[in-house]
Amino acid sequence: MKTWKKAGLTALAGSLVATSAFAGAMTVSGSANLTYTGNTGAEDTTGAVGVGDGNDGSRWGMAKSISFAGSGEMDNGWTVSLATSFLNAGASSGSVTIDMGDAGSLNFEGGTSGRGIGKIADMMPTADEDVGNGIDTNGSTASGGLTGGVSGGVTGFHYSKAMDMVEIGVGYAPKGAAGASGGGVSGTGGKSNVSAFIKIDPMDGLEIGFGSGEKGTASGDNSQSDDHSTAYISYVYGPLTVAYQQSNVDTYSTTADDERTRWGVLYAVNDEMSISYQDHVNDDTTATDEEATGWSASYTVGSMTFKAHRNSATNVGNIVSNESEHTEVGVTFAF
Repeated sequence: MKTWKKAGLTALAGSLVATSAFAGAMTVSGSANLTYTGNTGAEDTTGAVGVGDGNDGSRWGMAKSISFAGSGEMDNGWTVSLATSFLNAGASSGSVTIDMGDAGSLNFEGGTSGRGIGKIADMMPTADEDVGNGIDTNGSTASGGLTGGVSGGVTGFHYSKAMDMVEIGVGYAPKGAAGASGGGVSGTGGKSNVSAFIKIDPMDGLEIGFGSGEKGTASGDNSQSDDHSTAYISYVYGPLTVAYQQSNVDTYSTTADDERTRWGVLYAVNDEMSISYQDHVNDDTTATDEEATGWSASYTVGSMTFKAHRNSATNVGNIVSNESEHTEVGVTFAF
C-alpha cells in the first residue's frame, strides 16, 4: 500500500472554503485475482451444439482492482472520507462518509455496498465465497441465481452507530434507482427502500442480529413494496465459528413469499489456513424448495492468498429442472 500526505494546504483550502487549517491523507491499494473455473448443470444433457460437449470456452480468468481512499478532519473534529474503486479499469463504486464521533457515521454509497438490512443480508462465515457464488439457472452462466435474499437497496444513505455491545444501522435508498451524477436525477423510480438492523453482543464470541425493512417491488404497481426481514445468530469459540440465519421476503400482491434458511461453519486450522461449509434452503411457499451446499478453503502466505470453493444447487429459482454446480480455484495478490 502506498500513502501520500499533504498538510497545511491553506492556499487551496482558502479557494474552496474558509477554514483555519486542513490536513488530509490518501491511500491507494489494489489486488489481482487469477482463477480457474468450471461450471456444470442441467445444460449438460440438452445435446445442444456447443453446450455440454466440451465447447465451453476458456476456464481461465483474471480480475484486477484498484482502490483510492482519502480523508480529512474538519474543525469540529468530524472526519470526512472519500473512497472509490475501479474493477478491470472501470469505476465500480464510490462513497462519501462523515464520521461524527459519538453521534455515529453517515455514508452515501454510489455503487455496490448494501444499505440498511443489506449490511446483514448474509452473515454466514466463509473461507472464500458464499454458497451462491457462481450458481445460475443451469450451470452455463445464464441469468438467475439463489433466491430469497433480503435487500435494502444499493445506492443511497446508511447511518450507523455503535454503543458498547449494541450496533444499529438505518438505510435509505431513494426510489431504489441507480445513482445520479451531481446536479442530475436518475430517471423514473418506484418506492424508496427503507430498512434498519440491530446487532447485539451479549457475551464474548456471541452475536445476535435482526433487520427489517421495505423494498420497492420489482414488478407491478411501482407505488408498492415488498417486506423484508432477517434474523441471525453467530458464535465464535476458539478456531470454530458457527452461524444460523433465517430471512423472509413478503412479496406484494402474490403468494410466492420467500422463506430462506442458511447455516454455516468455519474452522481456522491456523493463522494462515481456514475451511468452511454452508447450507442453503429457500421455500417460496408455492414450488419445490431451492437447495444448495458449498465449501470453501483459503491459505495465505504474505500478500498472496490461495482460495478454492465448490457450490452446487438444485431447483434453482424453485424450478425443478434448474441445476447448477460451480467450482473455482484461484490465487489473489494484494498490494
